[in-house]
Amino acid sequence: MPPSYALERLLNDGGSKLVAGVDEVGRGAWAGPVAVCAVVTDLSEPPAGLTDSKLLTPARRAAMAEEITAWAAGIGYGEASHREIDELGMTEALRRAAGRALAELPVRPDVVVLDGRHDYLGAPWAVRCEVKADLSCVSVAAASVIAKVRRDAHMASLGPDAYGFAANAGYPSPVHQAALAELGPTEHHRLSWSYLDDLPRWRHLKRHRNPLAGEGQLDLF
Repeated sequence: MPPSYALERLLNDGGSKLVAGVDEVGRGAWAGPVAVCAVVTDLSEPPAGLTDSKLLTPARRAAMAEEITAWAAGIGYGEASHREIDELGMTEALRRAAGRALAELPVRPDVVVLDGRHDYLGAPWAVRCEVKADLSCVSVAAASVIAKVRRDAHMASLGPDAYGFAANAGYPSPVHQAALAELGPTEHHRLSWSYLDDLPRWRHLKRHRNPLAGEGQLDLF
């Protein structure tokens, strides 16, 4: 089943006239930022073939991103850097990235639909969490595509080439893991993460955040 406007219309009927679909990418990467995209629509027919970005090939995803950009009523994109992730933890990094994305929208939405069970945005935003919204909800599916395409393009611009960021976008891959073992982390890596525990030569670089800074993210999920 392709995504529909069922959730947007349900929220409209409840009094929320403008709905923003929000999705993130990069949460499980070892390097680079976490990125969030927010999309609002006018409930017009979405681009044909729109679905969760993970189900599209890179070429189709790039073409779909262009179609979404021309079609959507508003798009906002925000990132939180690897340094913010290390210093503040993933939940706060996501909140900041989402806030930056929402601030780029032409108008403030009445409600924000987040993909998943966890509300990482919080007050003052009205939030609706929806599991697998990137598959079922048009605006969230569109946000998933834009977030993935833009973050992938950013990661492809980073080096050194030995880490293969253009192909793995900072996620663990055999090439990425081999480069880390041999060369150690780059200036783009998250240094508070547990992958460093498995790299004896580079373990001394691991950062241990003040627990008062928040729950954070030290393990992959």
